[in-house]
Amino acid sequence: MNHLLILPILLPAVVGALLVLAARHDGVLARTFAVASTVLLLAIAVALLVLASDGQVRSYALGAWPAPFGIVLALDRLAALMLVLNAILGLGVLLYAIGGWDQRGKHFHPLFQFELMGINGAFLTGDFFNLFVFFEILLIASYGLMVHGGGGLRVKAGVQYVVTNLVGSSVFLIAVGMIYNVTGTLNMADLARIVPQVPAADQALLQTGAVLLLLVFAVKAALVPLHFWLPGTYANAPGPVAALFAIMTKVGAYSILRLYVLAFGADAGAAAWLAAPWLLPAGLLTLVLGMTGVLAARSLGQMASFAVIGSMGMLLATVAVFTPQATSAALYYLIHSTLAAGALFLVADLVAERRGAQRDRFAAAPRIAQGGLVGGLFFVAAIAMTGMPPLSGFIGKLLVLDGVRASAHAAWFWALILTTSLIAIVGFARAGSFVFWKAHALPAAPASAYRPDGALSFVAVGGLLACLVLLTAFAGPVHAWLELVAAQLYAPAGYIDAVLGTAQGVR
Repeated sequence: MNHLLILPILLPAVVGALLVLAARHDGVLARTFAVASTVLLLAIAVALLVLASDGQVRSYALGAWPAPFGIVLALDRLAALMLVLNAILGLGVLLYAIGGWDQRGKHFHPLFQFELMGINGAFLTGDFFNLFVFFEILLIASYGLMVHGGGGLRVKAGVQYVVTNLVGSSVFLIAVGMIYNVTGTLNMADLARIVPQVPAADQALLQTGAVLLLLVFAVKAALVPLHFWLPGTYANAPGPVAALFAIMTKVGAYSILRLYVLAFGADAGAAAWLAAPWLLPAGLLTLVLGMTGVLAARSLGQMASFAVIGSMGMLLATVAVFTPQATSAALYYLIHSTLAAGALFLVADLVAERRGAQRDRFAAAPRIAQGGLVGGLFFVAAIAMTGMPPLSGFIGKLLVLDGVRASAHAAWFWALILTTSLIAIVGFARAGSFVFWKAHALPAAPASAYRPDGALSFVAVGGLLACLVLLTAFAGPVHAWLELVAAQLYAPAGYIDAVLGTAQGVR
């Protein structure tokens, strides 16, 4: 077995524990350990991406217990891609946070490491039970990060977030119990083998469990009508925490792709493509509601939250077509939207930290310190998030429009994507006018009213935006590689063979 596969989970788990035990009272030491761990995590993720690029699926059987009886991790191109994306976003957010945010409450760095651990575990796990475990790790760590720094609004939004996800976790257990009752397995690869053999008498129970699982993943992905928790949670979270949360909705999207292509895809018999009839209309409705919310928002954080909802709608509607071409386009847009949303939340925090009592609300306020630089970063982030040329959002939307041409619902896709893009442009222009343009009519705030956060804040935001520029410049090679990711995903025999064929790794 290649022990590199377990390091994205093991490294942040060990470092998080060390930070709690040995570095909780030493801010410099905690920052040093946290940054070193996250940089190393990025290096490991890149190494795994290179390893997975040969097209082989690798499995890791903990304790050498053979699947489907033991705990199994599985690495393919899709999992490797998500690991790299999580590490890039995590490093950018961490650099921003150590400009001062991490000192506003206790245990930021351990919680941050455990959050990365939970996300990586969700991407690597090969069975349902451990997907549930990693979801719970995510929930605990994200709640601690959500209320970091205190405040009544954060606690209120955090309680709503926890209650919603606990209900989702309960439904998860019910769904897994129903599926296990029919199939006798929780291993995803084993489930893909057994589902086509389920007799007609048990199909109702199997499909009910699968739909309930889709409901759980839809909560994680903030899909209408289960999106209600996201605007308040993200808008009230600390800026760097909201930026990290930009990838948490993608965990839901990843879970849908992984399960409903692998186990309920073309070979699933009566349960084939079970998610598509539910996912497609919900995704398109989520796109409309999210971008309408961008236009109606009253603060930058709220606007960024609705932009995340809208982007998830377009992503999941594209996934719901369930073709390799549409999926490769969806994956390109997934990378873009994660980085763009992360950068936008950080820019919103830069504004809020400089405007005093007005924070990031759309209201008259004096000019802010370093307003030209912050305004420029907002302008680039807005172009990216709305999908305007020349950045990767424009390319992503073109790929989506091309990827869904063969769909029976192509006309709806084209009409709604183009219309909501215009709505988003108007919403972001309105926000920029309120926050930056109209502020020039008022005197600048006193210099003492602003406490600088340090150059790292700008380095972090600039780094995420630079990743979008690179994604644009190398759109051709990236999309070609994503086509290989999609092709591997829709040929599940290799995944099933690697997990079930041996307990020792590559097959």
